[in-house]
Amino acid sequence: MANVCVITGGGSGMGLEAAKFMPKDKIIVLAGRTESKLQKAAAMLGELGFTAHAKVCDTSKRESVKALAEFASSLGEVKNVINSAGLSPAMADPETIVRVNALGTVYVNEEFSKVMNPGSVIVDVASNSAYILPKIVISKKIYALADTNEEEFVRRMVKRSHLAKGDYQRSGFAYSLSKNFAVWYSAKCAFEYGRRGIRVVSLSPGLIATDMGNLEAKDGGMLIPFSAEERMGRPEELGFALATVADERNGYLAGVDVLVDGGSTNGMKEYKKKK
Repeated sequence: MANVCVITGGGSGMGLEAAKFMPKDKIIVLAGRTESKLQKAAAMLGELGFTAHAKVCDTSKRESVKALAEFASSLGEVKNVINSAGLSPAMADPETIVRVNALGTVYVNEEFSKVMNPGSVIVDVASNSAYILPKIVISKKIYALADTNEEEFVRRMVKRSHLAKGDYQRSGFAYSLSKNFAVWYSAKCAFEYGRRGIRVVSLSPGLIATDMGNLEAKDGGMLIPFSAEERMGRPEELGFALATVADERNGYLAGVDVLVDGGSTNGMKEYKKKK
C-alpha cells in the first residue's frame, strides 16, 4: 500500500515548499480553498517527479476536513499530515481567524487521527506570535471548550480579541490567541494519540516571506529586528523544517512546539531586549 502525505494550505507558501522535501515515493495530497491554485501546485510537483493530488478543503468546516481524510485514506496509508492552512491578521476578522486557525486544528487532528495508524505523524503549524501574549490573557479553560462547546469557544476567543483597539489589532490578537491554542491543542493531542502510536507536534514559524507573510511585514514585522540575522525566513527554509519534523523517522519528537523563527522570540525576551 502506498504512503500518503497530506498538506493543508498546500497550494503555496511553506506548505508547498514542504511537499518538495517529501520522499517521491509518497503520494502528496495538497488541500486548500482555491482549486485553481491547488491544481497548479499539483502540476508543478508532477513535473518534479511527484504523484500529487489536489483536493479542495475548508478546514473551518468539520465535514470538509472529514471528506479530505476519507479521500486521502482512499489513496493509501496516511503517514504524514502537515496542517499549514491558516489566516493572518490582514486576511480576516477575528471570528474567521479563530474558526480557521483554532477549530481547523481541532478538525484536522480529530478527523485524521481516525484514519491514521501507528508510526504516523501530525504537524500543526502555529506561530511565534503564540509566545508574545501576556499570560494573564491565556485561559486554558476557554481552550478546553473547543472539545465540548465550539460556539462558546469561538465567542469567548473573539471576546478576548476585543481587548485590543482597532480592527487590525483585534485580528492580530485573535491570531495570536488562535496560534497559542494550536500549540496547546497539539500537545494535548500528542498525549492522547500517543497511546495509539500517532505522533503529534507543532511548529511555530516566525515571519516568512510568503504571500501571507508579506501582507504582515509592515504591521507585523516588529520581531524581525530581534532575530539573530535580522531578516524574514524563506519559504524553502520552513518547508524543509516542516518536512523534517513530519518525517516518521523523527519518532521521538512529540508533544512539544518547534520554534523556527530565526531566534526572534529569544532575542526579544533576552538577547536583544531593549534596556
